[in-house]
Amino acid sequence: MSVLDHKVKESLSGSAHSVVVFLHGYGANGADLLSLADPLAEHMPDTTFYAPDAPELCPGNPGGYQWSPIPFMDGSSEEEARAGRERSAAELNSYLDDILVDHDLEPSQMALVGFSQGTMMALQIGPRREDALAGIVGFSGRLLEPEMLLEETRSRMPILLAHGDQDPVVPADSLPSAIRALQGAGFEKVYGHVMEGTAHGIDPEGLSVALAFLREQFGYE
Repeated sequence: MSVLDHKVKESLSGSAHSVVVFLHGYGANGADLLSLADPLAEHMPDTTFYAPDAPELCPGNPGGYQWSPIPFMDGSSEEEARAGRERSAAELNSYLDDILVDHDLEPSQMALVGFSQGTMMALQIGPRREDALAGIVGFSGRLLEPEMLLEETRSRMPILLAHGDQDPVVPADSLPSAIRALQGAGFEKVYGHVMEGTAHGIDPEGLSVALAFLREQFGYE
């Protein structure tokens, strides 16, 4: 049983035939991304939206959370960062499983939407789950340890990655690098979108592209 705290926006129709799980960035919290549910929900009325807090408090941002330490930001070691990711992955997988059971849904009815470190977590756990999710949307993140992806991938799903070309936090070339690694690991449906003039964030066009992607994966007409 997962112990992650979360925020929820229930489906507008009152019946959840699919779920989106938002994964926030370093130092933020679930509520930070749940606001994205409002413009998405009206076009996906049968979808419920979840936004968990990462399991670790963020030392550099009181009130915020982290999925793992980030060495270049907090002085941690790569070993500590990797251990943190593994702990969070276990917690997050348990959390996702609980949601599927609660709604009596299949993994193919769940999508992950991450931002920054949340994108890193989505790309970390999604391919390593036994059954393929409906899809992954990743904003302004990167693929960690790409050299391990082919060996550790257990399921492949459609993936959309979007990145601002003016991002000063996570380099914009993380987008093509991740796409190459995913394609090299056998992911056939990998899409990239450049958010022009955008820094470390999500612009309206990027959100619109994500909406079209999610509607397609969930079978909305």
